[in-house]
This record gives sequence, C-alpha cells and structure tokens, in this order.
Amino acid sequence: MSARPVTLFATHAWVEGAWARDVLLGIGADGHWDQVRADVPMAQRLGARVLPAPVLPGVVNAHSHAFQRAIAGLTERSSGPAAASDDFWSWRERMYSVASRISPDQLEAIACFLYAELLAAGYTQVCEFHYLHNAADGQPEADPLEMSLALVRAARSVGIGLTLLPTLYMHAGFGATALQTNQRRFASTPDSVLRLVEQLRAQSAPGSLFHVGLAVHSLRAADLGAIRELDAHARREQLPIHIHVAEQTQEVQDCIAATGQRPIEHLLTKLRLDARWNLVHATHGTVAELKAVSQSGASIVLCPSTEANLGDGVFDLLAYADAGGRWSIGSDSHVTRCWTEEMRLLEYSQRMTRRQRNLAGRAAGASSTAGALLQGAIGGGSAASGVRLGGIRLGQRADFLVLDDQSPSLLGVPPGHVLDALVFSSPDARISEVYVAGRKRLDEPQAGAQRARNFAQIMKTLWA
Repeated sequence: MSARPVTLFATHAWVEGAWARDVLLGIGADGHWDQVRADVPMAQRLGARVLPAPVLPGVVNAHSHAFQRAIAGLTERSSGPAAASDDFWSWRERMYSVASRISPDQLEAIACFLYAELLAAGYTQVCEFHYLHNAADGQPEADPLEMSLALVRAARSVGIGLTLLPTLYMHAGFGATALQTNQRRFASTPDSVLRLVEQLRAQSAPGSLFHVGLAVHSLRAADLGAIRELDAHARREQLPIHIHVAEQTQEVQDCIAATGQRPIEHLLTKLRLDARWNLVHATHGTVAELKAVSQSGASIVLCPSTEANLGDGVFDLLAYADAGGRWSIGSDSHVTRCWTEEMRLLEYSQRMTRRQRNLAGRAAGASSTAGALLQGAIGGGSAASGVRLGGIRLGQRADFLVLDDQSPSLLGVPPGHVLDALVFSSPDARISEVYVAGRKRLDEPQAGAQRARNFAQIMKTLWA
C-alpha cells in the first residue's frame, strides 16, 4: 500500500464517466482515493506531483486462466481433415494437453509473465478462475495449497491485485458421475474447495492486494446441491462467486436435455442469484434471460477475444444494456492481453451483426462508445473482484494508468477524443505508468527480461 499520503495533478483524468480537467488527486496512506477535485486553480496545485499525460482508471480483468497463456497461438491449426469440425470442444482437448502436465513452478513462471503483461496493458486486478488443484497424476498435492500459492506468489511478484477463485469441478458433463482421465487435475468437492477458500483467506491480510472468492466451473461440472453449498458459504462470507454459463450452443442443448431448461434459466429458477454472482460468457442468453439476470443484481463477465477465438458466438450486448445489466471484461484464454482489444472486439461484433455503428454508446445514452465500454467494464469490476475498484472516485482503491500521449495512435488527437483513439485506433497506444493502490508497479527492465527468459524456457519444456 501507499506508505504515506500522496497528492497528484492531472491536466486530464477520466472521472465519473467523462474527461475532467485540472484534477487534483489525493491518495491516502491506505492506497485509496481521498481527494478527487476537478477544475483546480493553479494556486491549489502547489506541491502536487504532475502526471505527464491523460489518466485513466485501472481495469479489472474479471476472468483469467493463467495456465492457458502457454497455448496462445498454438491452437490455430485444424486437428483433422479439412472437412472435420473445429470448435470449442476440439480446442478443449488441446488445452487439456498442457493442463495435465504443468507443474507448480511452471505455473508460477507462466503467471508471472502473464500478470506482468496484463499490468503493462492497464489491468490492475485479475480474477483467476483456478481449477488446477491436483498433481499431474490426479492425486492430491502434498500441500493442497501448492498450485494456488503459485498464483499468489506470481501476483505479488508483479504487483498486480489478485482475486483467486478456487473452482468446483466434479464431473465431466450433464448426467456424468465422474471426470474424464484428462480432467483428473480438476477434481474437487464442495468441502475441498471451501477448505481452500478459508486457507487462502488466512493468507490475505487486511489491506493486501490479494483477495479470495470462489467459483463453480459450470452447470455441467457440478450438481445443484453442491452449487448451493458453495453459494451459502459465499453468501455468509460476502464473497464473489463465478460460473461459466451458456458459452456454447451444445452446452445449451445438453442442459435442456438434462434439465428441461436452458442454462441461465436453470440458474435463475434453481438458485437465488444476487450481486455476488458473476456469470461468465452468457453468450447464448435470451433477451428474457438477460433481463432477469439484470433484475437479480448479478453481473456478466464478457471475454470477447476468447469468445471470438473459440467460435462461441456473439453476446447480445444491446439487449443486456437495455435491461440495465452490469458487466465486466476478462481475457480468459489470453489470446490477447489488452483490454482495449477486448472492448474493440465487443463493439465490432455488435456492429457486424447489426450493421450499424457506435452501438454500445447509443445503448448507454453516451456520446462516446469507448467511454461507454470503459464505464461498463469499471461498473462490473468491483462485483467480479470483491474489491473497491469503481474508478477514480472517493473511497475506491487508487488504481490508475498514465497514457503515453506521444504514441502514434494518440498523437495530435484532441483531449476529448483520446479514449476513443485508445480503443478504436491501432496499434495499441503505449501506457507509460501503471499504479496499483497508489504505488507505481511497472517492471524494471531487468526483472521483465528474467520473466521473459523463464517463460521461454518453460515453453520449450512444455512443447519439446
């Protein structure tokens, strides 16, 4: 945390959904904003450290599988004859090939490299949907916390905030009673997951950047009784709870065959969703389902680059926005590690299906589509992470980034259009400084080079 109060000054900062000018920013000793004042005259800025370029709030990466960074770029070839189908389910088999082999040390090194990438891109908190609980042979690790703590150490090393979500994974699909052989590392029960949650919470001191929630992999991977047990614990302890849902059409069909209901419909009727719940993907939700999710207070976590990469489909952002739904953004399989690209893909997918422009902005009643997208991601970030990360405003954690306004995509852009250019003009603009809880966090070159060497060596080992 910030060792002492700090006062900063920004000529332009994104505050409460709009650009504010001449902003005095105060960070308390606890690393949270204790002063945010715009239009501050020169006499009141004396002694404040001047930030060199426009300032944006940090963004929560609400859905991560860190180990999948090791397959980015390695699943882009068909696994069979040209006529064979290639979809999420065939991709999943390739993903299992690394999930079944990766060691705790390898996981830590991969996560270190990934989390540094995320931080450099302006993500300041990552929600890690973590189901690699067991040893490679499926037996319990000697220390049940070993794989989890590898991720905690990685986040602490980099300086990014982490919400770790130990994940329940009980069986291979609807109607199944066991896991497949290549899923044995995921095996868990409500008791084992809740033990992990409580042991990990003991590692999270007040004021630290490490937080804990919990997750259910999916409706196909856990029965309702087990999900209710986790939900009851999350309700008592006020923890965020996440679940994959309605990502693929086959999942929807299988759920209907098994339960007579669609996945989101099944969640809504069998569980009492509220603001602690985060539904990941929800790609194939109906208009009625999306409206009901919004009314429940739950959030949806969108992962546009992964949903596009896997051919999942297009989320109906406009219907959800019309219902007043809250959402956050995640990079999931990490085929990209940049939130601006996630937002660009989210908007462009809507444009391609509806053949209109600036749809997210129109749905939010905002003049800036990029602004509407950023506000959407910020709006759901606190719910996903369980941390006060609601942007640059009093009482929220002081996570922010400083742009490099000499980046080619920003050069000469009027101040009021900088965010638009950041999201919709590529290549991506550079970020010169990133702060988490008021402290500058970007890597020193030497540390970054060592992380890169470690990652490259592990990739050689995994794919030799």
